[in-house]
Amino acid sequence: MRLRGALLGVVGALPIVLVPHWATVLVCALVWVALLVLDLLLTPSPKTLLVRRRSPGQVRLGEEGTGRLLVTNPGDRGVDVRLRDAWNPTAGLADQRAELTIPARERRAVDQVFRPTRRGRHTSRALVLAVRGRLGLIERRGTRQVPGELLALHAFGSRRHLPSRMRRLREIEGLAAVHQRGQGTEFDSLRDFVDGDDVRSIDWRATARRRSVVVRTWRPERDRHVLIVVDTSRTSAGRVGDAPRLDSALDATLLLTALAAQAGDRVDVLCADRVPHVQVHGGNARTVLHDVVAATAPVEPALVESDWEMVASEIRRRARRGALVVLLTPIEPGAAGQGLLPVASRIAADHPLIVGSAADPALASMARERGSIGAVYRAASAEQETIEREGTARALERCGAHVVDVVPDDLPQAIADQYLALKAAGRL
Repeated sequence: MRLRGALLGVVGALPIVLVPHWATVLVCALVWVALLVLDLLLTPSPKTLLVRRRSPGQVRLGEEGTGRLLVTNPGDRGVDVRLRDAWNPTAGLADQRAELTIPARERRAVDQVFRPTRRGRHTSRALVLAVRGRLGLIERRGTRQVPGELLALHAFGSRRHLPSRMRRLREIEGLAAVHQRGQGTEFDSLRDFVDGDDVRSIDWRATARRRSVVVRTWRPERDRHVLIVVDTSRTSAGRVGDAPRLDSALDATLLLTALAAQAGDRVDVLCADRVPHVQVHGGNARTVLHDVVAATAPVEPALVESDWEMVASEIRRRARRGALVVLLTPIEPGAAGQGLLPVASRIAADHPLIVGSAADPALASMARERGSIGAVYRAASAEQETIEREGTARALERCGAHVVDVVPDDLPQAIADQYLALKAAGRL
């Protein structure tokens, strides 16, 4: 600092000592150029700094993750550094800029706090370093490629519904106080016949031995196969509220995966549109939920139409006859007429089929508007959309599918309830 002040004082005194005006300007310019060159020679290049990154890895939406930048100065003089870490905005980095002074042969850390606002993979485009000159006249900048990656996992807000569905599952399996019997295919016990029992369940040999009518009771089988197919085509990109329909479908996928794994069923997940994108084979019940969360986190909608014939062939290849197929796709009249209905009828002929769709809650409020001519037109359009969706749902039900068309907040628990209803009915 004393050197810089002395040099600037000399430059300021030059116009007084040198009388000719042109000479004064020339000398001042030469001195300033000399000072700039001197400052440039004394300022180390940003490339000499050693930078190491510790990325936060995986962070669930709504939670915080921490990372760190480690900047080392291997030179013989201390440096003043300004840096900018160029993460995409939805990564939620609290402060992309930092200033630090690094003494010679020492290292300084920059702590980072991430709170992502969008599910998926986030990256740092570049790290920009600026080293300030010792005289304060220049600043040397450089871009360093220090890759950073953050995977924002699904928030899994429907997790709060898991305990109540687990209690219902235990009731169905006869493990809780409410001892219910399904109509499954796994033999459980014998009991006396009561009014309302199916005569086909009578055990005639046991009836002959006991000289009273005895029926067999069954319980739902364990270790069944559940295949969840998530549609990632353009219709899943439509936003309902603050999130795309795909997010509600993934939320339903996670809740059903957790519930079915607890029930002892094997869960596979397939995300597809024109081609399969993500495939999770749930071989291990303890890790299947984590595998599905990690695999589906970077999935984004594609602006293409779904190839339902390809989806049907994938289902035939992956699921044996009788396995539960859960198809999560928006019920759009146009998309359904183009290929979903014939495919759904073929799938339902071999498998119990659930079709889950996130309905737009704004349609109901729009249908009630009457304040102006524009509101009446909007109400008519909303009513027409509702009628078409209901017609598509009835067509899918005639094909043999169980249709769940509810608002996004209710979709995960509605899919889980339909799964439990099939368990209770002995169809799984």
